[in-house]
Order: sequence, then structure tokens, then C-alpha cells
Amino acid sequence: MDKNLELWIEKYRPSNFEDIIGQEGIVKRVKAMVENKNIQHMIFSGPSGIGKSSLALVTVKHLFKENWKENFLELNASDARGIDTIRNDVKSFARTMSIGSNIPRIIFLDEADALTKDAQNALRRTMETYANSTRFIFSCNYSSQIIDAITSRCVIFRFKLLEKKHIIEVINKIAKNENLKINEKSTDILYELCEGDVRRLENVLQSCAVVSKNITEDLIHETASFAKPKDIKEVLELAVSGDFIDARKKLLNAMLEYGLSGLDIIKQVQKEILSLNVDEKTKLKMIEKCGEAEFRLIEGSDEYVQLEAMLASFCLVSSKT
Repeated sequence: MDKNLELWIEKYRPSNFEDIIGQEGIVKRVKAMVENKNIQHMIFSGPSGIGKSSLALVTVKHLFKENWKENFLELNASDARGIDTIRNDVKSFARTMSIGSNIPRIIFLDEADALTKDAQNALRRTMETYANSTRFIFSCNYSSQIIDAITSRCVIFRFKLLEKKHIIEVINKIAKNENLKINEKSTDILYELCEGDVRRLENVLQSCAVVSKNITEDLIHETASFAKPKDIKEVLELAVSGDFIDARKKLLNAMLEYGLSGLDIIKQVQKEILSLNVDEKTKLKMIEKCGEAEFRLIEGSDEYVQLEAMLASFCLVSSKT
């Protein structure tokens, strides 16, 4: 494949334990399991894009070497989430012994918190029956969505969001390899945008690099459909001053200019509230109104009506303080 066509999320996916950054404690424990060839059932829990799938792949590749594909089954539980998948695909793979190795085969269930309760209950029995031939690695955003019968059989590893220094490390590595020019301000914006998610960072950088090797602030905002913080802050300042009409106009212009959804706007508004020059009580009330608006949008309400209602509540909150 032409290297220019390669996705950066795959091109820069870690291939060794040492390449996985920001999860040192977890990597150390999993690496010890691999070296001792004593793999347990595991749950990798945490936000997206922080190394859960990469660690699972590195684990399998180091365990089985060149035979890793024959001894590894990966399923995305958000697509194949029913009991039939567990009874057919998982069970048929789990009952067979490893090829070219005496180590149990690995089944990796990504987004396992999307599995139905029936599927999880069926999976529990499969884990018991084929414990000698198969080990399971579950990846999920919320381990609380995995039933107790499964969590009690697994070692739980809780991944954390990557710190700014780790994100900068990734940015510098990609910039060097791809001949990109990224200044400090653009680096700060990329960190704020990706929120510790390396996958999102790499996608944004690749999209920007197609347009220009010089990654500027404006290019990032245009590519990522991310409003400039100063624009959102101006909206909030107008609202807390009681100027509802101008605040509404500026908010709608920002949505149209950057192609943002209502939920995107609310997330940015919530961040900018914290830096507003108002008292703490007012900030608390405004964040509470953000939560109400987000809930209504998720439930299917009209986003323009809810955003206008949120701005109106900001005007009223500030007028009472």
C-alpha cells in the first residue's frame, strides 16, 4: 500500500510495550504476565483512544509471535452484541486449542459494555467451560456495564486519560516523521481538542496535513469542526451581561461557520464557563443549565430551541446575582 494512503491511527499504533505511553503501571503488569506466559482474563476499562486495543494487540503478538493471527479472535461487541455471537463465533473459537503454542488462545471483545445482559451471561459460562484453552480480554468505556459474574473472573485494569506531556510527545513524533510544522499554540489547541484521545489527535493531524504541512490554529479549527474558544467566551459574556439577542446571533453564527451540533456547542460552553469573570455560584448555576440542555438534546429535543433556552437561563441567572 502507498504510505500516503495509510491511516495514521494504524501507522503510529504501538507495536511494543515500550511504545504505549501514559499507562506505565498497567503495561508493567501485563508485560510481566506475558513474560511468565501466565495470562488471566482481563478487563481494560477507560475512555477511547488511550491504548486499550493497542495493549491487547501487543500482548497477543508477543505471546504467539508469528502465529498470533491464528490464535486471536477480535470482535467489536457494539456490532455483534447478541447471544448468537457468543454461542456461535466465540464458543467455536474458544473450544479449540492454540496453534503452534501451548498458551491459551485470546479472544478480544472490544466495546464489551455494549453486550446485552443475556450475551454476558452466556459468556460467563463459556469462560468457565473453556478456561484451559482460552483467555478473554474485554475492552470497555465503563466497567460498571459488565455484569459481576464476569468482572469477578477478571483482572481489571483502569486506563487513564493521557496527560499533556504524553500528547505533546505523540505530536512531536508525528511532526518529525511527517515533516509538519506545529507551533506551541497549535499544540495547546490539539491537546484541548483531543482531550487525551490519541486516536482523535492522529485523525485531526492527518486531515490537517492533507491541506498543509504548516498546522495553524485556524486550520485545526476548520478541520476538526471546533469553535475558537474566544468565540464561545464572547457568547457567554454577552449572555451574562443580559444581551440575549446578540449572544444568540453569535452562537448560531459559530454553529454554522464550524458545522457544530448542539452537543458540540454545549461541551465547549461548559469548558468556557469555568474561565468566565463571574462568581462561583453563578458558574455552578450555568453548568447546571448546560446539563439540563444536554439531557434534553440526547432525549431528542430541538437543538436550536434548547440552546436558546440555555442562553436565556444564563441571562436570568446573571441578573439574579
